[in-house]
Amino acid sequence: MITVISDPQLAAAEKYVQSVYETIVQRNHHEPEFHQAVKEILDSLVPVLAQHPEYEQNSILERISEPERVVSFRVPWVDDKGKVHVNRGFRVQFNSALGPYKGGLRFHPSVNASVIKFLGFEQIFKNSLTGQPIGGGKGGSDFDPKGKSDLEIMRFTQSFMTELYKYIGPEVDVPAGDIGVGAREIGYMFGQYKRIRGGNEAGVLTGKGIVYGGSLARKEATGYGCVYFVNEMLASKNLSFQGSTVVVSGSGNVSIYAIEKAQQLGAKVVACSDSNGYIYDSEGINLDTVKQLKELDRKRISEYVKIHPHAAYTPGCDGIWSIPCDIALPCATQNEIDAASAKLLVDGGVKAIGEGANMPSTLEAIDVFLSNDVLFGPAKAANAGGVAVSALEMAQNSMRLSWTFEEVDAKLHDIMKNIYANSIKAAADYGHAGNLVYGANIAGFVKVADSMIAQGVV
Repeated sequence: MITVISDPQLAAAEKYVQSVYETIVQRNHHEPEFHQAVKEILDSLVPVLAQHPEYEQNSILERISEPERVVSFRVPWVDDKGKVHVNRGFRVQFNSALGPYKGGLRFHPSVNASVIKFLGFEQIFKNSLTGQPIGGGKGGSDFDPKGKSDLEIMRFTQSFMTELYKYIGPEVDVPAGDIGVGAREIGYMFGQYKRIRGGNEAGVLTGKGIVYGGSLARKEATGYGCVYFVNEMLASKNLSFQGSTVVVSGSGNVSIYAIEKAQQLGAKVVACSDSNGYIYDSEGINLDTVKQLKELDRKRISEYVKIHPHAAYTPGCDGIWSIPCDIALPCATQNEIDAASAKLLVDGGVKAIGEGANMPSTLEAIDVFLSNDVLFGPAKAANAGGVAVSALEMAQNSMRLSWTFEEVDAKLHDIMKNIYANSIKAAADYGHAGNLVYGANIAGFVKVADSMIAQGVV
């Protein structure tokens, strides 16, 4: 039911939001990614705050935007030539109102406090949307795994876990993978955790190998989940993936399985990328080749054209959004689509955007999409599939069970459908029908805010 909110109520809520945001910026200098994430969420909460003064009375915005704990530490390691290197490690434990902190570890040179805080803040609401009992957190390091040997990766991850283990546990904080952290890295960290702790707490990490406590469908989950969410958006307008042209950025785990599921649903995926450039294949991307290059050989996407010479490779990544398409799935990294790229997509006839990466569209780009009636699935909703199946892995570890791929995939599909339904309902209830940015933020926020009030000032 839509509640009518008076202009004075809205004005007071807007003033409160602006005051909180200005304080956050003042207290967190030089953290632009964090500022961006906070602003996008707070702005959409104005109608909720206008209707529910108890949130301001309990200082929920001030509390939810301040991490419960921020851990930063040194990570020394030795390369294959015997040289000692030092990287920085981070873990931000943002909010535990719904359960243990849950969120991935990112190994990438761009990692800093701002990036980890933005990711952790987004994770609060994403995890809430899944309906699973998990709080929000994030971590990582500015270590670059590219070009490193397996032994170098092992030495680094062991050093990283030697510090991180003090702050995590199955009932406290359960990290997973993210950019630069796959099954190999999780395996090394899990082994080091067991070595230090002297036990076998399988639930301390998710994204583990299947043979030692991992979940089937986990590696597919974020990409599949993104497509499932977009499919719900499309169905609301009597559209589908069948016969659609799709562009996917990235060629990592999320991108590969978004491509796979889109193709299974009848789409023609014509482009994907990595950090060096992008490929365009008018006949449709050959996914087997991409998997071989990226998952097995660890090569650049440019190698694709050597196997498929009819395809074209273009250095640089921005141009991928100039390719005409019906559906775009940005699955690479934050802020990869700015206003100019968004306009290119609109000019190219895009009908739907599904954010497979975390915050891949700038605020200006989102405005372009919404003002042109493009269906837009924000990251905290569209890419929640990964953490949803991570929570399912935690459940399997706790029960000492292993569900089939089909069972996990069915649960994932239901979770993504529920996220869409809850988000679209929240948007309508608060006067922004069809706006999934508002809907996802509101649906995720209310659940956490109510839990924080119920648990007192902690």
